[in-house]
Amino acid sequence: MKKFIVGPRMWVILLAALLVFGGLFAMQWYGSRMMNQSMDNQPRPTVTISATEAGTARWQPTVDTVATLASIRGAELATEIAGIVEAVHFENGATVAEGDVILDLRTAPDRAELEALEAAAELARLELQRASSLVNERNISEAELDRRAAELDQARAQAAAQRERIEQKKLRAPFAGALGIRRYNVGDYVVAGDTIVDLQALQRLYVNFTLPDRYSDRVREGMPVEVRVQALDGTLYPGVINAVAPSVDPDTRNFAVQATLDNPEQALKPGMFARLSLPLGEPQTQVIVPGTAVSYRPYGNFVYVVEDQGGQQTVSQRFVTLGANRGDMVAVLEGLEAGETVATSGLLKLGSGAPVRIDNSVTPTTEQQPTPANG
Repeated sequence: MKKFIVGPRMWVILLAALLVFGGLFAMQWYGSRMMNQSMDNQPRPTVTISATEAGTARWQPTVDTVATLASIRGAELATEIAGIVEAVHFENGATVAEGDVILDLRTAPDRAELEALEAAAELARLELQRASSLVNERNISEAELDRRAAELDQARAQAAAQRERIEQKKLRAPFAGALGIRRYNVGDYVVAGDTIVDLQALQRLYVNFTLPDRYSDRVREGMPVEVRVQALDGTLYPGVINAVAPSVDPDTRNFAVQATLDNPEQALKPGMFARLSLPLGEPQTQVIVPGTAVSYRPYGNFVYVVEDQGGQQTVSQRFVTLGANRGDMVAVLEGLEAGETVATSGLLKLGSGAPVRIDNSVTPTTEQQPTPANG
């Protein structure tokens, strides 16, 4: 077998190739290093931000939760017996007083039957009257007189029952309130128990909500609550707790609470979603900042505090412990002092030590009780 022998010329070619490629790699590494050094030596760009001083406010500690409005008096109105609708006496959404007639079922056959029963009762009365005069003359027995008196009572009872049946074909409002949308019209056949229309009393409403079991020993009847309905204009409605459930739901570890509130303008409706605040404890002075100043992260929430470093404003990252929210503001329990300046915009461009320039010419308003412009 013939051996492959590398000659001097081949060694020269290999050495030259190594030198060429090694030089190329060395030049690339050197250029990259010099570029990094150049970038490191360049000053960090100044970031334009808006900023504000951390303030203080005296806040009432509250428990905030969601709630549902419910009617104190509400009913699905239905007839007691079946029949054909003869007249409808209301417009959809109308307000009615207690006892107002809502709807009539056809009663012509029933009235004819009533006339017959009343005639029978009148006949029984006349026969009893004649019998009473005859018994004095001993022409009929006392037993016959008793029988005719019983016939009169029976006839009168049958007539009264028929009058009650006719009255049952009138649907009346059991209480004052606002009607919903009717489900039957004139000529429709109504089955006994079918809902004709909803009736809701709106002057006062229930507010139903739940709270975690850790508050079960602090919530009592008579405590005030504040209710806001997002569907409306954010108006505050004061209420009072009227009932607290005596037990805790074992699945959710929450207990039910019910409050009542006045609804004089009847703007609130049963079924509306609401936000509820329950004051607990004494008011406390809190350090507060706009919510836009806080960066929320899984590993901790922080703010950027503006500092003066030799005439140049920079920011430093500061981890904070947050408390309650009030509108656009949030309380800071630890990590920040009142009077310190925090960045409120441009946070994504910042890092500890970044130089900044404050421009508050375009700064969103922050309120503790904001009201959306569109209601």
